[in-house]
Amino acid sequence: MVRSAERRWLALAAVLLYLFLLAPVAIVVLAALNAGAYLRFPPDGLSDRWFVTFVHNRTLMRSFRYSVELAAIATVAATVIGTMTSLWLVRFSGRFRTAMRLLMIAPIAVPGILTGIALLIYFYAIGWGKAGGLPQLVVGHTLICIPYVVLIVSAVLVRFDRSLEEAARNLGADPFTTFRRVTLPLIKGAVIAGAIFAFVTSYDEFNISLLLSGVGTVPLPIELFDYLRFSFDPTLAVAGTISIAMAVAVVLITERLIGLEALYLG
Repeated sequence: MVRSAERRWLALAAVLLYLFLLAPVAIVVLAALNAGAYLRFPPDGLSDRWFVTFVHNRTLMRSFRYSVELAAIATVAATVIGTMTSLWLVRFSGRFRTAMRLLMIAPIAVPGILTGIALLIYFYAIGWGKAGGLPQLVVGHTLICIPYVVLIVSAVLVRFDRSLEEAARNLGADPFTTFRRVTLPLIKGAVIAGAIFAFVTSYDEFNISLLLSGVGTVPLPIELFDYLRFSFDPTLAVAGTISIAMAVAVVLITERLIGLEALYLG
C-alpha cells in the first residue's frame, strides 16, 4: 500500500512537471495560430494567417535564413574545435585538466553581454570591428558554443576504453585512421549531442548578436526584438513556433539516424 501510494505521488509529480515544462510551448503555438490581430492568449480563434504573414515578410525571412546559416557555420566550427579540445583535455592535459576544463566552460558562466562587449573591444583593437557582420558573429557564436561540445564529448571520453585504439594501432593503423575508424564512431553520439546544443545555442543567441551585428541583415532574435518595438501581432509567436519545430525535427532526425540511446550514452 505504501509503495502504491508513493508511485501515485511520483506519477502526479511527473505529470505536473511535464505540464509546467510544456505549457509555454503550447501557449506559443496557440498564440501563433491566433486569428485575432494581436498577440494574446487564449486566442480569438484559430487561423494560419500569421504563418502566411511571416513567410511573406522579406525582412523576417532574410533574418531567419541568416540565423540558420550562422548557426550551421558556428556549429561545425564549435564541434570540430570542441571535439579536438576534449581529446586534449582528457588525454594530455595532465594535472592541469581541472583548471583547463574550468577555463573552457567559462563562457557559460560569464554573462553573454559581457562576452559580447569583450569581443567588440577586441575586434576594434585589431581593426576588425568597424563593419561587423558574419565573420565576427561566427567567432562570437563559436566561442559560446564550444563549452557545450567540450562538456558532452569529454564526459564520454573519460570512460572510453583506450584498449580498442591500442588494438587498432597494433594492427598497423596510423593515429588518424585509428581516430576515424575506431574513436569517432564510438563517440559519435556525444559529438552529435554537442552539435545539437551548439546549433540551438547559436540560433537563439541574443546578446552577442546584438553587439556584433553589422548594418543590413541581422540574426532573427535581433530582428524580432526590433519588430516587437513597433508591432505586437502573432508573427512573433510564429517565429517561436518555427524554432520549436526545428528543435523537435533535429531530435527526431537524430533519433532516426543513431538512436536516442547512442545520443545520450555516446
